[in-house]
Amino acid sequence: MSTEKRRWEERVKDKIKERKGIFTTPSGIVLERLYTPEDVKGIDYERDIGYPGEYPFTRGIQPTMYRGRLWTMRQYAGFGTAEETNKRFKYLLEQGQTGLSVAFDLPTQMGYDSDHPMSQGEVGRVGVAIDSLEDMEILFDGIPLDEVSTSMTINATASMLLAMYMVTAEKQGVSPDKIQGTVQNDLLKEFIARGTYIFPPEPSLKITIDIMEYCQDNIPKWNPISISGYHMREAGCTAIQEVAFTLADAIEYLNWAKARGLNIEKIAERVSFFFAVHNNFLEEVAKFRAARRLWARIMRNRFNVKSDRACMLRFHSQTSGVTLTAQQPRNNIIRVTIQALAAVLGGTQSLHTNSFDEALALPSEEAATIALRTQQIIAYESGVADTIDPLAGSYAVEALTSKIEEEASKYIEEIDKRGGMIRCIEEGYINREIDEASYRYQLEVENKERIIVGVNEFCNVSDEPVEILKIDPRIEELKRERLKELRKKRDNERVRVDLKRLEEAARANENIMPYIVEAVRDYATIGEMTMALEKVYGRFGQRSKKNVIG
Repeated sequence: MSTEKRRWEERVKDKIKERKGIFTTPSGIVLERLYTPEDVKGIDYERDIGYPGEYPFTRGIQPTMYRGRLWTMRQYAGFGTAEETNKRFKYLLEQGQTGLSVAFDLPTQMGYDSDHPMSQGEVGRVGVAIDSLEDMEILFDGIPLDEVSTSMTINATASMLLAMYMVTAEKQGVSPDKIQGTVQNDLLKEFIARGTYIFPPEPSLKITIDIMEYCQDNIPKWNPISISGYHMREAGCTAIQEVAFTLADAIEYLNWAKARGLNIEKIAERVSFFFAVHNNFLEEVAKFRAARRLWARIMRNRFNVKSDRACMLRFHSQTSGVTLTAQQPRNNIIRVTIQALAAVLGGTQSLHTNSFDEALALPSEEAATIALRTQQIIAYESGVADTIDPLAGSYAVEALTSKIEEEASKYIEEIDKRGGMIRCIEEGYINREIDEASYRYQLEVENKERIIVGVNEFCNVSDEPVEILKIDPRIEELKRERLKELRKKRDNERVRVDLKRLEEAARANENIMPYIVEAVRDYATIGEMTMALEKVYGRFGQRSKKNVIG
């Protein structure tokens, strides 16, 4: 402690009254009573902070950031049928949304058609039901795919949905080199936190690299992967773990791409990331700054990347679903606002703001509009987008940025020692770390060491009811009928040949994307293509004990 700070504490010691003995962030970082220049004395401005648009990108990846262009307001949406979701997309675009983000239902994510027995009760429930190219054409009907960028939260069936999107664009007269967007395609985090995998880890990663290679050669403006810390954070990990595990996943993917012989510099320019935004405002801002700096250093030092562009960490962010409460749900509007502001001050490239009713159901139109308006008010009324990285130089923010980078680096070193991310997942190390962090946080809430307004403090006996969106159960029957009609009118012999070729390509260890594209053109369904690949790869958990993770 500096002499001056010690003197200050001595002068005010009789007046110091604090709410508790120690203050920490949810990651366990101890927060000082007061931050001073002493707390940032190890930081070199040119080396560690620098200028926006320049390595190590602590202050942002663009030289002018939001003074030049605002972040993409990309609201995640999808429910029921392709027709219903198409209407919601058009509504959001009319309200000023600047990018699309597609939510798919569980059968689509798991490779089951809507008429499969496993799909019963889940069709169109948590996202839009897509079975074939026909559905994708309806989903984007009247939406010019050369003007709108689209993000698709899809993983195990990412290859199929990307192929459908590309062919839909072609039918609109838009060539593959003109479409822009992102497919999540991050299977490692599925084995850690989310569970919508189909095939075992190694074939899953092989398909991930197939998509990277195909995009590099055919869809140059498309991001072939969005490496996601969001779901790990929602599962209970800390901000530090979110940074560490996400970047460790990215390292694993790039190692596989390198082994395939892909150009890492070119691939890295199209790699994107996806992070959650939680309530601890300063920690979240610092997290994004630390992640950018750490990734730039990993790319330069570990992968020997020379291009500054390939060292940029470009990320989408989404406000946190698990912080939303069913109790006093309108309080969620304030939570989302705080989180969205943290994402903007942290330098996000695109942002989804959750609707206040999402702890109860899929968003109603009113709630979705309020969520979008939250971003627009921050963008156009708050003034925070008018200067670049306005919190830079704050003793507290810079100290937290360095601390998060330091602690995340320790995790990555530990993962390296244990043999890499796949080995750590298989041995259960990552899941144990997340479980322990989640347990600690839950104890803090139960002991009221962390206050959740409306949940463990300031509780009302009754809340004003909220109207929620209800999914029509007749959708399932409608989808079954549509599939029956599709199979009648398409050329089933061509589909049979396509599926056989896809199976043979998988067996021969070829890149399966061109074969999926051909099957999609002939209106093969997601379930049919998945079954063809299952014959080669098996379905995870149904193959052999050695494939079971964690």
